Amino acid sequence: MSINRHSFKLGALSSMVVITAVVLGLAFSASMNWIPAVNGTAHAATNVLPASGNFTEVVKAVRPAVVNISTTRVVKSAGMEDLPERFNDPFFRRFFGDEFFRRFEAPRNRPSSGLGSGVIVDASGYVVTNNHVIENADEIKVTLSDKREFIGTVIGTDPKTDLAVIKIEGKDLPTVEWGDSDLLDVGEFVLAIGSPFGLTQTVTMGIVSAVGRSNMGIADYENFIQTDAAINPGNSGGAMVDVNGRLVGINTAIFSRSGGYMGIGFAVPSNMVRRVMDSLIKSGKVVRGWLGVSIQGVTAELAKNFGLSKAQGALVGDVFPGSPAAKGGIKSGDVIVSYAGKDVEDQTALRNIVARTDVGENVKVKVIRDKKSKTLTIKIGEQPKDLAKVGQEPDISQSEADNTALAGLEVRDLDANVAERLGLPAGSTGVVVTAVEPDSSASSAGIRTGDVITEINREEVKNLADFNRITAKLTKDDNPLLLVRRRSGKFFVVVTS
Repeated sequence: MSINRHSFKLGALSSMVVITAVVLGLAFSASMNWIPAVNGTAHAATNVLPASGNFTEVVKAVRPAVVNISTTRVVKSAGMEDLPERFNDPFFRRFFGDEFFRRFEAPRNRPSSGLGSGVIVDASGYVVTNNHVIENADEIKVTLSDKREFIGTVIGTDPKTDLAVIKIEGKDLPTVEWGDSDLLDVGEFVLAIGSPFGLTQTVTMGIVSAVGRSNMGIADYENFIQTDAAINPGNSGGAMVDVNGRLVGINTAIFSRSGGYMGIGFAVPSNMVRRVMDSLIKSGKVVRGWLGVSIQGVTAELAKNFGLSKAQGALVGDVFPGSPAAKGGIKSGDVIVSYAGKDVEDQTALRNIVARTDVGENVKVKVIRDKKSKTLTIKIGEQPKDLAKVGQEPDISQSEADNTALAGLEVRDLDANVAERLGLPAGSTGVVVTAVEPDSSASSAGIRTGDVITEINREEVKNLADFNRITAKLTKDDNPLLLVRRRSGKFFVVVTS
């Protein structure tokens, strides 16, 4: 039985990204400082086929290091104490009958199990797998290709990359050699080894279909290798190796309509795996660099508004008070185009490169501000443990505010009461959106009820009077640039007519 841990619609396809764990019974899961905590040297991944024309020797060398992971946990069924208080009313007993309530009199514990894969990466017994494979497990059993069985101990987990490290105690443990995922080329042969559907030591072959895949909704930090090597439920945590048998990725997810193989699989690149693993082994957690900004991608419309020659970089919507970015001079409306001497392709690339920057390092950050280039020096901080999540749809009282400059958009002054309910800081200013017509340009641009508009065309909007004054200058053919605030921070959006 397979488990679809997440479902996502991508584009017009009603398809799913499926986390490749398989469970028996009840389903359950399923950057950073470089700290060399284990032995092993990373080698370049080169696309050189074996002289024999097949991969038998590579498979013989790698398979022993790929393990089967089975997990168990105890699931407690609901008892009387779990029922709502109103069910204690005699009326409900008469209505539902005594037989219904007997089901809840004695809570029962029942076992649940799951299957996945893992890779031994160090002779001392460190095993890398996916977080969703061992998440919530009460017991983890690791089985090697020679049938030896060990109980695994969790060293650390990182849900943000869907990675985990466990440890087994044994002698003469086989290991796999590290490869350098940064050197992978599209079109290069790779092998996937794991336990799909519980079929241990299964090997499939394919090519690297793409690198740097992101925005898949699988994990917070994504830089996936895409492959057409057959990956199925149960492959999660298994090895992706190059033709030299070097580990270049950890198989994590598939893209599928049916839940099975459709030629699109994803693996976490080995260089990200090593950074996460080393940090988990050293401190039990992953230490990430932090700028302290909310960012978004740059569309063609935004690029035009901010004076960029192309849609590239990361647009700063908000700067957190007291953050490294605030101390270094980054401002809302800056477009970050270069970081530590490297061009910034988009917001995902910036998040990944900042996360793997050493805490305390001084980094040169190039921004475009008011259509001019400016270079700042930022001292990178440590990412807080609990970052604010994307805001929820707020509940506010509706009121009418006559406005025709942005057709279909109704706003009102942001007062202290509404600001508090929206989770905004005291003293916040702007106008709050009270209604958006479904077919309007504002709706198409992503504006929704509860959003707070703080700028229009880079002019500050403190209240409804400012909003009306600025929008009075607009026509239906204008494409205004709005700065919008939500619980999660600020972002820019162009409303096209």
